[in-house]
Amino acid sequence: MIRPLQHGFYTVPTVLVNKDKMELTNIEDATNPSLAIYRELRDRAFSQDNSFIADSPKVVNLLLETDIKIISLLATQAYYDEFEELIQKKDIPHLYIATKEVMESIVGHKVHHNCMMHGIRPEESPLKVLGDQIIMLDEISSTENIGSIARSAAAMGVNAYLLPKQGPHPFNRRALRVSMGLASQLKIHQYDDIFDTLKYLKNSGYKVFAAEVTPDATPLSQVKVPDKWVLLMGHEGKGLSKEVLETCDEAVQIEMEPNIKSFNVGVAASIMMYQFKNTSNT
Repeated sequence: MIRPLQHGFYTVPTVLVNKDKMELTNIEDATNPSLAIYRELRDRAFSQDNSFIADSPKVVNLLLETDIKIISLLATQAYYDEFEELIQKKDIPHLYIATKEVMESIVGHKVHHNCMMHGIRPEESPLKVLGDQIIMLDEISSTENIGSIARSAAAMGVNAYLLPKQGPHPFNRRALRVSMGLASQLKIHQYDDIFDTLKYLKNSGYKVFAAEVTPDATPLSQVKVPDKWVLLMGHEGKGLSKEVLETCDEAVQIEMEPNIKSFNVGVAASIMMYQFKNTSNT
């Protein structure tokens, strides 16, 4: 049957296909206005209503298991056939079916997966509910690093992610893909001012550790980790500023060979979170 969709002064017909109790809306035209959100968020992270786009079966399927509000799926017949039971567990208003060629026309580039999701980003967690162990970032510019650190944090059980508002968000499409969707399992908070935030955390009983190579930095293997801690990672190239370092309680560095200057920030964060988790209260 045909269902008309209103868009401005135009009526766009969409064919509906009933398959095994799922009502799938067939998309043959890449300019269909129902799919505008998938085009609009190609180069931006979010829309005004906090919509986000996720892609790839692993990421989408993990998000289907959460309480995140899902507006639509855009996927091939093969995806719907394979994951029908999982999809039907969620109340998803729109299930769009298209070929990979149409999907590529919609997003404007080649895709190596067979599904995409339009969801609403969950509200961020207040500082006061982040828990006793926090991974915090200062001016990290790489979306991939944001995702990589989120994935490691979830794996290590460091469930609070504190980031600056001016940087990439863990629900950015690429960051979500790198995190394998595991950013959805973290309490996320974005701060405005790093100094005000560090002051609040210290007044709340956290010890703030700066991940930085300095003359007086504590070797990671020797660090004494309290019950409440914040591990602060700096910019990929510049590290942490002198002013930020002076605000922290202690600098910590990973022991390295003399001719090696640093790790990638995502790798360093993983190593340090593992050590912090396994040396708490020792």
